[in-house]
Amino acid sequence: MAKRDYYDILGVSKNAEQAEIKSAYRKLAIKYHPDKNPDNKEAEEKFKEAAEAYEVLSNAEKRQRYDRFGHAGNSANGGFGGGGMNMEDIFSNFGDIFGGGNPFESFFGGGGQSRGGRRIIKGTNLRIKVKLTLEEIAKGVEKKIKVNKLVVCKTCDGSGAKDKSSTSTCRTCGGSGSVRRVTNTILGQMQTTSTCPTCNGEGVEITAKCTTCQGEGLVRGEETISINIPAGVSEGMQLSMSGKGNAAPRGGVPGDLIILIEETPHEVLKRDGINVIYDLYISFVDAALGSSIEIPTIDGKAKIKIDPGTQGGKILRLKGKGIPEVNSYHKGDQLIYVNVWTPKALSQNEREQLENLRESPNFKPQPGKHEKSFFERIKEFFE
Repeated sequence: MAKRDYYDILGVSKNAEQAEIKSAYRKLAIKYHPDKNPDNKEAEEKFKEAAEAYEVLSNAEKRQRYDRFGHAGNSANGGFGGGGMNMEDIFSNFGDIFGGGNPFESFFGGGGQSRGGRRIIKGTNLRIKVKLTLEEIAKGVEKKIKVNKLVVCKTCDGSGAKDKSSTSTCRTCGGSGSVRRVTNTILGQMQTTSTCPTCNGEGVEITAKCTTCQGEGLVRGEETISINIPAGVSEGMQLSMSGKGNAAPRGGVPGDLIILIEETPHEVLKRDGINVIYDLYISFVDAALGSSIEIPTIDGKAKIKIDPGTQGGKILRLKGKGIPEVNSYHKGDQLIYVNVWTPKALSQNEREQLENLRESPNFKPQPGKHEKSFFERIKEFFE
């Protein structure tokens, strides 16, 4: 099923300012919050859908890629990773919208950013570079990449503790992960909530650390990740895979994997946007008499016809032999730039034959009579 446009989801225009986007998301988040719509799957999906739209449109870089490439712009799986967002991912972003803390506490009496009152930890993002050939870019490709990253320690299952008896409820916060302070002001008593400084919001204290991970809950490991790269990506484009970055300790949410695209130069073909350029060099004889020549394309070899009297600088076109646009059915062309090769060394016999032809009217340049100028051809081509 095709994803809906992010601007339509939030009900804003494509020129909307950040304040308008934030306000629209806040209204939808309150309207479809699970605590307000218990056991309502449709409301839950709309809640997640709005969160995914805001995640992209609130980020200047992601929004720019979305405006240019659509849903395929930031994800190796054809989207921005929002399909992999869970409630913990969504609640972890609410601080920006509601000013920190638990945004729904005043509306619904709890829930949201934490699990059982404890702070959700998110793993760090991981960045890798993937090199692609022109052929892989043209057709799309699945790459299996070995990634060195932080994974959950199997010895302690990510808890960081030596065993179950090596943890205890935090004495400072009583296991809630947060502490409340009451301050007397001229306006009366003001109550503030902050992360517990003793347990760092986890609600538990470790009395004996795991000997494998030294209490971190994470160790270095290697994972083979399959990345589906859509056709038409370009140098410098970033794709993202939700939850494929570094793991988080204490049952937290993994970070994202950011994939930076690098193009490997082709031997003879050059890329120009969605078009492919090939410089064809032909002899003076082939240009004068015409010929059939085999040239390379992304899909293999192809034969093209050189008409008699072809001039240097002529541009030939092979329709649909270029690069597809990301998230589109439109495909570029292969452009063939014809260059007439002039020999530098001639035998005595060759020189004599050419001398005999020098004064022939057919061998004298007549640009105004038969051929348009190079600049006229370029202008006509792009019009």
